[in-house]
Amino acid sequence: MKEPPGFLAACRCLPVTSTPIWIMRQAGRYLPEYRAVRSRATFLELCKNPELAANVTLQPVKVLGVDAAILFSDILVPVEAMGVKLDFTPGPVLERPVRSRQAIDALTIPDIEEKLPFVLETIRILRRELTGTPLIGFCGAPFTLACYLVEGQGSRNFAACKKMMFSEPKLFHVLMEKLTTMSIRYLNAQIQAGVEAVQIFDSWGGILAPADYREFVIPHIRRLIRGLDRGGVPVILFVKGCGGLLDLIRDSGADVIGLDWMVSLAWARYLLGPKIAVQGNLDPAVLLAPKSRIEAAVRRILEENGGRPGHIFNLGHGILPSTPVDNVRFLVETVHRLNCC
Repeated sequence: MKEPPGFLAACRCLPVTSTPIWIMRQAGRYLPEYRAVRSRATFLELCKNPELAANVTLQPVKVLGVDAAILFSDILVPVEAMGVKLDFTPGPVLERPVRSRQAIDALTIPDIEEKLPFVLETIRILRRELTGTPLIGFCGAPFTLACYLVEGQGSRNFAACKKMMFSEPKLFHVLMEKLTTMSIRYLNAQIQAGVEAVQIFDSWGGILAPADYREFVIPHIRRLIRGLDRGGVPVILFVKGCGGLLDLIRDSGADVIGLDWMVSLAWARYLLGPKIAVQGNLDPAVLLAPKSRIEAAVRRILEENGGRPGHIFNLGHGILPSTPVDNVRFLVETVHRLNCC
């Protein structure tokens, strides 16, 4: 039986010959190749064009030699398919905030094949183009999607979303239920189209107290993961600001927990136990530093892992647009070169 690629093996806590690495936002503005493609289309046009989206998905695999590709899209693309007009200026702006029962009821659960065919076609193109490199699909976690829907845009504190959550908890759970159902269908369609792993991005989960995450978020995350027709496809859960939430997300059903740089990888492994893999957790700003500092940071993270199976190297959040490409290439080479065991 053929052994799975290192990334997939690490997701399953199996031994690997070298630590696999991929990078959140690895297809993006820091790459000249991406900027060349982006100059011909708006961000949403790029997401909705399967040939262009596949092109930029493949760029970091070719340029950097990372061990996994991640579908180029945005977590809010399926929200637009629910009936809320979306634009990027450059951050996400929704035509109207969703702050009432009427507005929530107006959200539709889309037929993924009908409303988001470009996402699935991009996946099919990539599965033909990628040779031996696993493809990761993804979605936004229900809470993070709710943050954008209720606010109507990005925010420092998402006060309007928290106001609904605390003042109208039953209504907030109705919104979360609808977003969870949509996300189940969206990820299942991606799995059926051919992705080999999926990541759930809870980019704003860390703004909540643990007690509130337990009440308002984790039940929906569990239902989302339970609802996936996985067929062996591993699930990665990334919660930015996860340090105080590890005991909750440990029981989410995810195979891999993504870590930001504000938590010790060694401590996370202790709390999560040997059957859950971890992903992370270099501070993206380290890639702006000299290569000696980058190598020292890689060594520290690998030492914190202590040679245990089930570690995927990544940043603790998305790569910064000003990052030198040569530094990113050096990071990938260094992770592959240093002994993981």
